Amino acid sequence: MNDFIQLFQYTFFQNALYASLLISILSAIIGTYIVARKNVFISGGITHASFGGIGIAYYMGLNPFLGAAFFAILTGTGIEWISNKGKMREDSAIAILWSLGMALGIIFVFLTPGYAPNLMSFLFGSILSVGLADVYAILALTLLTGLFFLIFYRPILYSAFDAEFSKINGLKVAIFRYTMAILVALAIVVSIRAMGIILVLSLFTIPQTTAMLYTQQFRKIVGLAIIFGLVGSLVGLLAAYAMNIPSGATIIFSLTLQYLMLKAVHSIQLRLKQSA
Repeated sequence: MNDFIQLFQYTFFQNALYASLLISILSAIIGTYIVARKNVFISGGITHASFGGIGIAYYMGLNPFLGAAFFAILTGTGIEWISNKGKMREDSAIAILWSLGMALGIIFVFLTPGYAPNLMSFLFGSILSVGLADVYAILALTLLTGLFFLIFYRPILYSAFDAEFSKINGLKVAIFRYTMAILVALAIVVSIRAMGIILVLSLFTIPQTTAMLYTQQFRKIVGLAIIFGLVGSLVGLLAAYAMNIPSGATIIFSLTLQYLMLKAVHSIQLRLKQSA
């Protein structure tokens, strides 16, 4: 017990806790928007395509996360453009950009002269390695995203649920969708260091799906997703430390287990109500 109490005194664990809290808030807002659009694989496409930016940045000697941000924004806005113009089915565009980004990332990483970087940190992440600068970056994006949602809550909601009807009623749907594509892309990039490319998709999906067991209202889904995300992240962090296993994977396992347990409880409650 004393070991766990002392753990909270370490700077690296404090940073991990701050990052968990902020990412829980950020992913709850962004993830609920993605779920509302009924296309969670948008985030998967952006996430995996961003690896192309990481590989090219390594090859050019630049910050890999700047490369990831550039590729993520390009992919997110590209998917929106393809969807709006009807040049290709949205799921086909996501699949192509997803595969292309991963392929480019792998090629350029192995073309990089000298020491080949360890891809495991990008693929699976390590929230315990998050520094104070990362925490500030996540904080800034969380505040920006929260402010944008507070000011433009209804237009964002309308453009997510029924874009065509919103266009007929004069709403500038394209502006909000492109802006949200950029925010989704940046949210994914700041989460990669903590959760990794492979696991980020789950972070933007599982807490929201858990929240939807109890409500279908956008605001309430966001609130519950923050709580479920934070609880799952904290349990995952402590379990990872206790068993000396990767923190990102443990957090996702914790979030999944939380969903399955609450889903079982919810199903039992529904049966009891029906039988009463």
